[in-house]
Amino acid sequence: MLTDPFNRRIEYVRLSVTDRCDLRCQYCMPEGFRDFEEPEHWLDFDEIERVMATFGRLGVSRIRLTGGEPLVRKDLPALANRLARLPGIEDLSLSTNATRLAKHAGELRRAGISRLNVSLDSLRADRFKEITRGKLSRVIDGLMAARAAGFAPIKINMVVMQGVNDDETGDMVEFCLEHGFTLRFIETMPMGDTGREASNRYKSLQEVRQELGRRYPLIPGVMPGGGPARYVQVEGTELRIGFITPISQHFCETCNRVRLSVDGTLYLCLGQDDRLELRPLLRAGASDAELEQAIRDAIARKPERHEFRDRPEQVVRFMSMTGG
Repeated sequence: MLTDPFNRRIEYVRLSVTDRCDLRCQYCMPEGFRDFEEPEHWLDFDEIERVMATFGRLGVSRIRLTGGEPLVRKDLPALANRLARLPGIEDLSLSTNATRLAKHAGELRRAGISRLNVSLDSLRADRFKEITRGKLSRVIDGLMAARAAGFAPIKINMVVMQGVNDDETGDMVEFCLEHGFTLRFIETMPMGDTGREASNRYKSLQEVRQELGRRYPLIPGVMPGGGPARYVQVEGTELRIGFITPISQHFCETCNRVRLSVDGTLYLCLGQDDRLELRPLLRAGASDAELEQAIRDAIARKPERHEFRDRPEQVVRFMSMTGG
C-alpha cells in the first residue's frame, strides 16, 4: 500500500491522456495558447498501462481519465478497455467537457468506464460561449447520450465565479433535478495566469451553500467516489450537491490522490510543484521493481497541503498541463 508521511493512503490516480483541449475556459487555458507538449513526449498506451499496472500493485484502486480534454486523444476507448482489466483497478471514470461525448458515449461505456464528471459552467448558450469559447448544445447532446448509454452517476461540475455565473446555481440545481444528475460546485483555484485571473472572481462556496439552503431543504448527504467533495442532499429527492472548496475549506487532510500528466510527470500535489519524472525511467528500461521504488520514494515526499492562499503565485503551470 502507498502511504504518505501524513498517514494518508494513496489509492487514486488522476491520469491525463492529453494536455490539449477543444475549449478555452477562462480559468484554465488562454484563448491563444499553443504551447502544448510534443506528441513524442506523450506516454504511449503501453507506457500508460505499465505505469497504471504498477500503481495497481501498490494498492491504487481508482483511476480517472482526464486532460485537457481526454476525448481529444485518439482511440481513448481502447486505452480505457486496457486499464479496466488491470488487476486491482476497481473504478475507472472520466472527466470530460462532453463536446465529443455524443459520438463516443456508448463505446466508452462498453470499454469499462462507469462514471462521468462533466464540466458545465452555464446553461445559457451566450454565457457558455463567453466562458469556454464553445457551443452549449454539443455538451447537452453529450450529456443526454451518456445518460442513454447507462453511465451512473453523471456528475455536473460547475466552477462558480462571482459576477460571471453565480446567479445560475439555482438553475443548475433544477437542471440536475430534471435529468437525474449529481451536481458539484467548485471554487476557482490560482493555477497559472488564467487561474489567478479567475480567482479575482472568486466566490466562497460557503455563501453558495447558504443561498441554496434558503431555497431548498438540504440534509447531509453522501456519495461514493474518491474525490474531495462534501455533499448535501435535497430532501425528498435523489439529488446530491457537492462542494469542492480548495480555498475556503481545504480538504488536504484527506487527500488520497496524485496526478500523472501526459508526459509522464507525477505531480504529488495540485498546489505544489514537487514531482517525479517517470518517462525517462520508462524509456531507459527501468524494471518493475525500480518503477515501484521510484513511486514509493515520491509518495514519501508528498506535502501536507497546498498553499493556494499563502502563495498563490507558486504554481505557474496551467490546469490542463497538470491534469484535471
